[in-house]
Amino acid sequence: MEPEQQLTQRLSAARVSAVALTWVDNAGLTRVKAVPVGRLTEAVRRGVGMSPVFDVFLVDDSITSSPRIGGPDGDLRLVPDLERLTVLAGQPGWAWAPADRYEQTRAPYVACQRGFARRQADRALAEHGLELRMGFETEWAVTRPGDSGDGRPPGGQALPGGTGPAYGMSRLVGLTDYLRDLTEAFAAQGLPLLQLHPEYSPGQFEISARPAAPVAAADDAVLVRETIRAVSNRHGLHTSFAPVADLGGLGNGRHLHLSLWRGGKNACRDGDGPYGMSGVCEAFLAGVLRELPALLAIGAPTPASYLRLRPSVWAGAFQCWGLENREAAVRFVTGAPDDQEAANAEVKCFDGAANPYLLVGAVIAAGLAGVGDGLTLPQPVSGDPAERHVSPPPRLPESLPAALDQLESSTVLRTALGEELYGAILAVRQGEVALFAESTPDEIVAATRERY
Repeated sequence: MEPEQQLTQRLSAARVSAVALTWVDNAGLTRVKAVPVGRLTEAVRRGVGMSPVFDVFLVDDSITSSPRIGGPDGDLRLVPDLERLTVLAGQPGWAWAPADRYEQTRAPYVACQRGFARRQADRALAEHGLELRMGFETEWAVTRPGDSGDGRPPGGQALPGGTGPAYGMSRLVGLTDYLRDLTEAFAAQGLPLLQLHPEYSPGQFEISARPAAPVAAADDAVLVRETIRAVSNRHGLHTSFAPVADLGGLGNGRHLHLSLWRGGKNACRDGDGPYGMSGVCEAFLAGVLRELPALLAIGAPTPASYLRLRPSVWAGAFQCWGLENREAAVRFVTGAPDDQEAANAEVKCFDGAANPYLLVGAVIAAGLAGVGDGLTLPQPVSGDPAERHVSPPPRLPESLPAALDQLESSTVLRTALGEELYGAILAVRQGEVALFAESTPDEIVAATRERY
């Protein structure tokens, strides 16, 4: 880390006036407090005050309570991580840093989601010598301003931000300046992309971020989203990262890729397990697969998620795995024989409403439980599981209440999260179940379309 005086000078030279300090709450929303550049070093030393009640905010900003967190009492310190300080190319005059949360005594706050992700990554290394590399694919929909000025004409149907066929070059050409500015913004921020392409639904695009250590991967997911949002705003476009932006479309996923490394070697290849997996890789993925029904309460955390999680649309609606099978919830990728880094697994059933820190931490916890129990994978599934009439794999939960039932019975996730964080997550999920209990699918989509 560079000396604080030099850091302030560098930011001033870049004409940065303020720094956005972000954390992601249990509802999956990125919250922020900002400080002027001149107060950044003070924020590092003393933190910025905030209430723990944010851990029980719902998606509509209403507030619930949990057994150990809630109400107006208490104060925490929000401390920026200067190792991730980034000058924002899409927001001139601004920089960004993710923040950790501490007690007033500077003891780590047990319900800090970023701290949870860090603890699980540290466990993997300490207990099994495993380093994880993770990366998110982010899907989003763009709309153009309509007659009402909010991206939707009076009828309420979104106007796609780009026309043309799915994955079509014509859609890229139609938004060429926007997409170029996006790629340049990421490069300027030191976050090069692996790829960018038009997706299946009208006005939908996807970006794949580089693989990184778990906490860094979650940080990247936040930075990717806010960069897309900022550049889109500058082009007069509205964005939605919600699980479903248009009830007639396929929805926005945020798939998680992961690989395991031990002693500098990729443990997802050159082993004796299925398709070259090492034993520890197979056990880890088997642990993730076992906990997937409970993990949905973390990675598909809103009633809107289950409008997206349908069979036969490549959403990963069945509890199964397969080699390069985009209908399986866990897709294993071997990569080219001469590419050491390519072998990895993709978990497809998650979406952009999830808190990325909770998600990477929970997936690691599930995988480590599989390693500890010496699990093996069941037979892989090829083709569409929905079309298997003999021994079909089980469906994943089809609603948030069903996923919550699985989370409540998961000792693996409850133990890893700790009672404070687990209780707050459960309260938020139960609060959103009640919030949308009488809502139609259209009303759920309308209420969540622009919240994430």
